[in-house]
Amino acid sequence: MLSNIPTPLLGIWQDRMGFSTGTTTVIFAAYIGGLLVALPFTGVLADRFGRRKVLVPALVVALVSCPLFMSAHHVADLLLARFLTGLAVGAAVSAGTAAVVEVAGPDRRATAALAGSAGIGLGLATGPLLGGGVSQFWGAPTVTVFALEIILLLSALAVVFAVLPPGAGQGTQRTWMRLPSVPRPHRNSLAAALVAYMPGMTGTSLILALGPSLLTNLLHSTNRLVAGGIGCVMFGTSTGIQFAIKRMSVRRVLTSAGLLTGMGMLGAVAAVCTRSLTLFVGAAVLAGAGQGMSQLGGFTLLGSSVPKCRLAEANAALSAGGYLFAGVLPIVTGYASDAVGMTTSTTVFASVTAAAAITGALMIRQILQPPGSGSGQHPLRPQRRARHTAEGNLGAGPGR
Repeated sequence: MLSNIPTPLLGIWQDRMGFSTGTTTVIFAAYIGGLLVALPFTGVLADRFGRRKVLVPALVVALVSCPLFMSAHHVADLLLARFLTGLAVGAAVSAGTAAVVEVAGPDRRATAALAGSAGIGLGLATGPLLGGGVSQFWGAPTVTVFALEIILLLSALAVVFAVLPPGAGQGTQRTWMRLPSVPRPHRNSLAAALVAYMPGMTGTSLILALGPSLLTNLLHSTNRLVAGGIGCVMFGTSTGIQFAIKRMSVRRVLTSAGLLTGMGMLGAVAAVCTRSLTLFVGAAVLAGAGQGMSQLGGFTLLGSSVPKCRLAEANAALSAGGYLFAGVLPIVTGYASDAVGMTTSTTVFASVTAAAAITGALMIRQILQPPGSGSGQHPLRPQRRARHTAEGNLGAGPGR
């Protein structure tokens, strides 16, 4: 939730501090910078020392970021707060999703992947709605919402202590910091997940980062609840669709994710060119659906094939790849908007994301060959558990 709460508040800070659209996207992406710093070691540490020993410091870092948001008077304050948020989220994505799988047990790994992915989506959806609603109708718009977030983070800290054991993990790695990866037999799984997840995350980040500016400059709306509501609808769709598709094969889910992301980005182009709020909401829905499907498909594919002792690192590798492009492209678009105008820059970079998403969908059909295709050994057959997940259903657990 903390990662998206500030999104509808960016307009308030922009009016107070007078920064440009490009700076707005940098503030947004500072969170992704923190996440990319965290991922190379939080996944490895969580596998080696245990999930709780990573999640507790992460929640403490998130708590520290809230007063920085509440008292921000300069761009540097916002950049630091967003960066700390990214550090916390990086740990939560890698160690947290692995912890959910462990709590569920070996017989419910597919269900656990759905639960963990849906939890992420629910937080992403409610964050902007909480930020927009509280700031629109309550006093002290940039203070009150973070006071509420502190309460939520303290409750999360209590759950971590109550549920997760303090013992060490099962990893045997000698190094504690390296680029996250997966064992060699599972690299095709990671590649298939990335070519869907990278455009999916980029599409939703593009809409989130530019949403307040697009609403103000092109669609003439300054209502922060509308800005937060669009983010909520987008990630609400991301969460809801994961329950609707849980019986689909991973191959079909990841392919469909790319196509939906492409359609969402083309819809964003149409919305900007026609100055249509309705089309923009529709584009957000499609982008959210694509992101949710790519997230669930990716985490399911890794969770059902990668060994437990490398699972947090595998989740970190998927997240790092997705967030890398999700941070870079919105920044480029934001500064291009200052130079050539928002319509032109959004059209160009949303089209690039659409092309990447559709190309990725075609690549997935080759990476994850269906059974009986005559293409030789299935890419996911090094482990029997992986074959069942890739060829079977998302909700059908391993070995079933």
